[in-house]
Amino acid sequence: MYSKNCLYNIWIMSDIRVSFALLCVLFLLFGKNAGMNTYPKAEGVTWTSSDFKTILKWGPEPVNYTYTVEVYRQGKDGEKNEHCIRTEKTDCDLTSMLVDLNATYIADILSEPMPGVPSDAVEPPYTKSPPFCPYHDTEIGAPRFKINVTQDKSKIILDIEDPVTAIHSGRKLLNIRDIFKSDLQYKVFYRKAQSTGKREKTTSSSRLVVAVDRGVSYCFNVQAYLPTRLGTKQDGKLSSTRCSPGGDRSEYSIGVIAGGIVLVIMLIGTIALIAVCCRRRKRGSDAGKEAVPLKKV
Repeated sequence: MYSKNCLYNIWIMSDIRVSFALLCVLFLLFGKNAGMNTYPKAEGVTWTSSDFKTILKWGPEPVNYTYTVEVYRQGKDGEKNEHCIRTEKTDCDLTSMLVDLNATYIADILSEPMPGVPSDAVEPPYTKSPPFCPYHDTEIGAPRFKINVTQDKSKIILDIEDPVTAIHSGRKLLNIRDIFKSDLQYKVFYRKAQSTGKREKTTSSSRLVVAVDRGVSYCFNVQAYLPTRLGTKQDGKLSSTRCSPGGDRSEYSIGVIAGGIVLVIMLIGTIALIAVCCRRRKRGSDAGKEAVPLKKV
C-alpha cells in the first residue's frame, strides 16, 4: 500500500500535468489567433520640417497591414490624421494639425490590419515619435536678397526677402517675419570678390547697409538667425552667393586675365602667320615672272 506522502506526491504531479495540458490547449486556441493580429512596429520615426511644412516619416514598407497616425499635443487627447488612417504609406503631412506652433507634439504610429479586416487586438502595436515643437524645430530655408549699390559707390544695400512658410492666415501665406517677429535676425557674410577673408554682420531688420571700397566687387551670403533657439537650430540654410558689379574698378579673376592674354597672343600669332604667307606668295610670284623669256621685237 502507498503511504499518505506518496499518494500526495502523485496527486501533486497529476495536478501539474493537467495544468500544463490546459495551458497548451489555451495557447493553441488563442495564441495562434493573437499572433495573426500582431504586426511589425514602425521604426526610424523622424520629423522633417522646413519653413513649417512638417512631415512625419517612418518604415518599413507594410506588407498585408497598414499604419495609422495619431497626434498628441501636450495636455490634449490624441487626434488621427484623416489622410493617414490605415494607410500603406510611410509618411504623413501633419502641417495642418500643428496649429499651435509653440506647442510640443508626439505622434503614435499604429500597426493595424488592412481596411475591412477585423482585429481582436485590444491595443495594436505602436511606436512613439520623438517630441517636436514647430517654433523651435522647423528648419528655416535659405533667403533671397537683392544687391543695390549707392550712386557714389561707397555703400551696398542688401534687401533680404523673408522666406514664405506653409502657414496660412486666412488666404495669406505667412513669412518667417510674421511668425518669429523680433526673434528673427539675419547673418550676412561678405568679402571682396578676389579675397577669401570673410566679414560678418548681424541685422534684426530685412535691410542692411554695408560700407565698401568704391568700385570694388563684393560677394554676399545670408542666413536666418534665431538666437532664442538652442545649438545648431539657431541658424537657417545658407543662401547662394551673389556678387555686386565692380563699377570703375572691376576686378577680374586670374582665369579671365590669363584667358585674355592667351587670346591676344593667338591673335598676334595669327596675324604674323598671315603676313609670312603673303610674303612667300609674293616672292614666288616675282620669281615666276623672272623665268619667262623676253619676246623678240
